[in-house]
Formats: sequence, structure tokens, C-alpha cells
Amino acid sequence: MTRAEKPDDVVLVYTTAASLVEAETIAEDLVERRLIACANILPGMRSIYRWKGQVERGDEVVMILKTVRARLHEAQARFREAHSYDTPAFLVVDVPVGDEAYLAWLRAETA
Repeated sequence: MTRAEKPDDVVLVYTTAASLVEAETIAEDLVERRLIACANILPGMRSIYRWKGQVERGDEVVMILKTVRARLHEAQARFREAHSYDTPAFLVVDVPVGDEAYLAWLRAETA
């Protein structure tokens, strides 16, 4: 069975937001909708990146979203609706192993 066929597989999403307020607003909405079980929000990050041909710098907030594969597409769609960036990061990382009790909680919270 491939990963795409395992809808209860746990995944992490690495993303950023423009501010702590935006990150908290997005995270709370996603948790309330049960699209994610949890969000870790880490303020105080500096990003350096190329955008529209120019090297840019900006202060951002890191977000790590925890969900299951079955909720991923809906979570991403809602995330994009709520996010202020034209092209927000949304990078998915598989979680092949973890504490079974924690994984069970995460799966239950996104059911």
C-alpha cells in the first residue's frame, strides 16, 4: 500500500506566516475545523529569499502543523484562503514513526 492510500498517516506541514496574529488565527481555525490536531508556532524567524527578481528579507513566524494525510488537501485549501501571502510555503513531511499514544490522539483529533 502506498502512502497516498493510507489516509490516517500522520504528516507535518512546515509553513510560515507574516505575523504572530496571523499564525494564531490560521492555526485556531484549522484546529476548530479538525483539519489539524495541533500547531506549533515559533515567532522570531528571519527569512532571506528571492521574490520577483529581488533578494528580500523579512521577519516571519514558523508554523508546524500536525495532521493526517486524509485532511491534508482540505487543510491546505483553507490555509491558502486565510493566508496573506500570494505563495505561502506548505511543505509536507511524512512521519513514519512516533509515540503510539500521541499518534492515536492526533488521529482522533482530526477524525
